[in-house]
Amino acid sequence: MDNDSALFFLALGPASAVGLYWMLYRYYRNTDKSHAFERETAIEAQPVTGADADRKVDEVRGTQATQIPGNNVGDYRRRVQRF
Repeated sequence: MDNDSALFFLALGPASAVGLYWMLYRYYRNTDKSHAFERETAIEAQPVTGADADRKVDEVRGTQATQIPGNNVGDYRRRVQRF
C-alpha cells in the first residue's frame, strides 16, 4: 500500500462521517421540505366581542382565605383515580 492510498483512506473516514451527519440532519429536520408557516397560516384578526351570556359570578377581595374552597389537596384517593 503506497502513501497516497493510505492518505485517501484516512481522509475517507472523516468525510463519510460528515456526509452521514449531514444526511441525518436533513432527514430529521426536513430542511428541504419546510414551508413558510407564517405566510401559509395567516388568519385575519377580528374585533373581540362579548357574548350576552357573560356575567360576573363572584368576587374575591383581599387575602383572608388561605385555601380555595373545595380543594382536594389532602384527599389523595379522590384526586388520583385508578383505572
